[in-house]
Amino acid sequence: MSHDRREAGFKRRTRVDDALATLLDAAEPHGRTETVRVADADGRVVAEPIDAPAPVPNYDRAAMDGYAVRAADTFGASDRSPAVLRQTDRDGPVGPSEAARVHTGSDVPEGADAVVMIEQIEEVGDEVETFDAVAEGENVGDAGEDVAEGQRLYEPGHVLRPSDLGLLKSVGLRELSAYAPPQVAVIPTGEELVQADPDPGEVIETNGLTVSRLVERWGGESRYRDVVTDDEAELAAAIEHDLDADVVVTTGGSSVGERDLLPEVVDELGEVLVHGVALKPGHPVCLGVADGTPIVSLPGYPVACIVNAAQFLRPVQKLVGGTAAEPFPVRRARLDRKIPSEPGTRTFARVKLDPADADSDESGASTENASSSNGGPDGNADPPFVATPTRASGSGVLSSVALAAGWVVVPEPREGLDAGELVDVELWEVTE
Repeated sequence: MSHDRREAGFKRRTRVDDALATLLDAAEPHGRTETVRVADADGRVVAEPIDAPAPVPNYDRAAMDGYAVRAADTFGASDRSPAVLRQTDRDGPVGPSEAARVHTGSDVPEGADAVVMIEQIEEVGDEVETFDAVAEGENVGDAGEDVAEGQRLYEPGHVLRPSDLGLLKSVGLRELSAYAPPQVAVIPTGEELVQADPDPGEVIETNGLTVSRLVERWGGESRYRDVVTDDEAELAAAIEHDLDADVVVTTGGSSVGERDLLPEVVDELGEVLVHGVALKPGHPVCLGVADGTPIVSLPGYPVACIVNAAQFLRPVQKLVGGTAAEPFPVRRARLDRKIPSEPGTRTFARVKLDPADADSDESGASTENASSSNGGPDGNADPPFVATPTRASGSGVLSSVALAAGWVVVPEPREGLDAGELVDVELWEVTE
């Protein structure tokens, strides 16, 4: 499809969900795997099914401090008529009318099939008196009670957490197969950009730094490149140089001005899939593909750049890395002032969060999707937070997002949100 920015999607802006679906349809998992030590696998994406090679526990274990016994030897025991058993050591099996001292977590000796709690035992010389009749299996954890041998633990695509690593170690695994982190080339563009000490008319480059660190926070490895000036040949050469990456992302130059050259460059190298999305801030995003590599051209205004990175770069990076982008965690809050928006456009309003009252704590945290969150058990109770918009517009004001806790998403059908509404604040910068 030939791209002409004069006829680009600014008159026909693509819906956010449709634009994302188009981008993801043009991408596929890179499929590269590597062997990773379990101890180093936090945040890595599982590449092959993982089954437990051994049960946990791998022996019958005592669930209480006490004495291991044969349950039949305690039948009829009571406070008035205790069962009298001979103490035996742990070197051999427990025979009839014998008891062996055990501690919580220790193995149950051969021959024993139950444990009498220490509170129900009185030691008398070489004998013990038990005042409790126990059933077979009582106070005993069977081998494999936690994890059975051969049990499927994780499927490909699962992102490993610290608790997962503990489980994998417990079943005896030392290594696993994980997808290699996706390689993402980050190319800042713009003849006005400098890294430091700007003269009048120059701007310090921040978008590339921000996006490259987001790439790493989202589980990828970034190639943070030098600034490329607004020249078609130089832009094309920079992108071509990194088409071996899994994703190429550029910042700046994605709109329809005289120096916004990236849509034409992308179309010459491959194909522009979407140019112009019904999203605010940041509708001039350009999504394309060249030599099978997804290209995400982010707007140059910092807030618009961040919003579009979260909405488009993050999902495609996750996909090529072998997993899917989970919804951002949310915190329920009550909006303290109106948020305006344009019907038909998905608006991302930056907000700060404050406790609703002095006694509030952080109990309002939630990882539920927005559709399932509510203010309280009855759906109307006041949440513990108040959301205050830091700015409803101004996509060049970086501080409005850097100083915000998250953003409130105003869906396309709504013409703004009213003060007092219950909202879900997406904590988009929470570490994943």
